Amino acid sequence: MKKKFKIEVDCANCAAKVEHAIQQIEGVEEASVGFMTQKMVISAAEDRFDEIMEEVIRVAKRVEPDFEILD
Repeated sequence: MKKKFKIEVDCANCAAKVEHAIQQIEGVEEASVGFMTQKMVISAAEDRFDEIMEEVIRVAKRVEPDFEILD
């Protein structure tokens, strides 16, 4: 399953760090975090997607405390 999210991230370096950290999560097939577009794309197994997204948020906040997924 592949989903796109509107995010808030403060700088390109922060986006790169968050992207790298998310890519290390077990179950994440692909991750892209764009500072200029303020978008994140996550591709992961559909049956575990919600569980993986909880870990994505936890990891992203650890790397960049100001990171937010917007509605």
